[in-house]
Amino acid sequence: MRYLGLIPMMAALSACGPSSVHPVADLVLTNGIVVTVDPALPRAEALAASGDRIVAVGTNEEIAAYVGKGTEVIDLRGQTAIPGLIEGHGHYTSFGGSLLILDFRYAKSFSEIVSMVAESARNTPAGEWIIGRGWHQDKWQTKEDVLVEGLPTHASLSAATPEHPVMLIHTSGHGVFVNKKAMTLVELTDTTQPPEGGEIVRDSDGHATGMMREAAQDVFRQAYSGHQGRRQAGVAEAELRRMVTLGGEEALRHGITSFQDLGTTFAEVDLIRKMADEGKLPVRLYMAFEEDAKDMEGRLADYRMVGYGDNFLTVRSIGEKVLDGALGTHGGWLLEPYADMPRSHGLNVVPIEEIEASAKLAIENAYQMAIQGIGDRAYRELLNIYEAEFSRHPDKKDLRWRIEHAQVIHPDDVQRTVDLGIIPAVQGIFACSDGPWVVDRLGPERTLERGYIFNTLAEAGATPTNGTDPPVDEIDPIASFHCSVTRILPDGTKFQPQEVYSRERALYSYTMGNAIAAFEEDLKGSLATGKLADITVLSQDLLTVPDDKIRDTRIVMTIVGGKVRYRDGAIVPL
Repeated sequence: MRYLGLIPMMAALSACGPSSVHPVADLVLTNGIVVTVDPALPRAEALAASGDRIVAVGTNEEIAAYVGKGTEVIDLRGQTAIPGLIEGHGHYTSFGGSLLILDFRYAKSFSEIVSMVAESARNTPAGEWIIGRGWHQDKWQTKEDVLVEGLPTHASLSAATPEHPVMLIHTSGHGVFVNKKAMTLVELTDTTQPPEGGEIVRDSDGHATGMMREAAQDVFRQAYSGHQGRRQAGVAEAELRRMVTLGGEEALRHGITSFQDLGTTFAEVDLIRKMADEGKLPVRLYMAFEEDAKDMEGRLADYRMVGYGDNFLTVRSIGEKVLDGALGTHGGWLLEPYADMPRSHGLNVVPIEEIEASAKLAIENAYQMAIQGIGDRAYRELLNIYEAEFSRHPDKKDLRWRIEHAQVIHPDDVQRTVDLGIIPAVQGIFACSDGPWVVDRLGPERTLERGYIFNTLAEAGATPTNGTDPPVDEIDPIASFHCSVTRILPDGTKFQPQEVYSRERALYSYTMGNAIAAFEEDLKGSLATGKLADITVLSQDLLTVPDDKIRDTRIVMTIVGGKVRYRDGAIVPL
């Protein structure tokens, strides 16, 4: 009789439909193409999220069971949902700051840049710095009459800005161009010697042209930083907060839900942790310290954070301490000389001893290493440093140490990378933004063998990664995806076409690959039950749309932790 009494109750539950046996979701996406990057269920139509987690992925009918009175239901209308895109390498506060200064990315000549600076000077009090970023001499359509190593001199810039110190940051961040006022301010003369790891470019008469490569730029950045530091109390914090907010909101507009920041400071982390406590971080941050080893000694344990602030802040890496410079400024450290500057092999910017000291601290404090190695000499030196540290600690496993950029790699070092478990953290877009001039730097044979061999690395077994290195390149994952799968240059030719990623690998690189590179594959990188509800909604399916239509893909919606943060062209406030 006890069991018979259950029959009416069971019938009543059955009549209520399937929703009665499932939790009511906070958010449901339905009627879409859900590309999960999960081999257990590669494609679906819908998903449900409760709180900040995914609770179900499946058909429209299956997910309808999770809809209740308080559920927000979003009809995707055939659009595509993918795992929240992860920016695999960038400079977060610098990116936010770049949105506050002059942008030279699209300047067609140095004279155009001078005009932009002169216009800014007219609205800037005398003595204040004028800062801009994004120029690259190889992208100028018009060349200057007076050139030294392919670069102009400061004469026209100095004439236009006699009362303002000016610093124009190369798009790579590995050099600056300054005017006479800035050089006078730091007391740079014709006899000033460059620091180790830097070059002051001079003309045939020994006069500084205004171009400062690698470590030679540091004195100007320090002078500007000192000027900023003398502002009224609270101004610097307010500006940094604005940079964090602006950078995050721009990331959301481009479908980015997580950002790997390769180069922060203790002071920045202090403020960002405060913003995490306040619930004011727009995107999830994975941060790496770029501090001197002596300054990190004894402090790393106190700053190590994994999943802090509801998984919005993780600090567990050391980088991007640059072992070498950029190819664009002839700073990448090469095994053989530059084809277009035979006098130079590039520059070792940060001494090897400093990298070794940082590696020792990293392995002792359970930190990841993520150091820049652009040229093949720098890449090999980093492999040597990493391997030596691993051999001293054979008990340490699954370290996932990284080499950032990895643009030129000797064939002998490809399998060695895989054998050591090193992750080459690359940027697909660089193959297209750098492609027009890389052959000039390396020559055709070396380029073919070693240049931007990203798919070769993946085929050998290295974790495929991706990103755009903002503010070096635009934070545009669609552009980087397009370059990753086509290698099409602006003139229609292809750069290293044998190195294209498949569509699936390119998507994996921006999602699961980047998650693996940050030890976050259990939380991010795929749309699966239990993972964070970080989702990017696209206007079309990147896996099937024709090559020439990829760049037409729009970011429709960006969802972080089950909350829509960007929709219909607008940021949704926290």
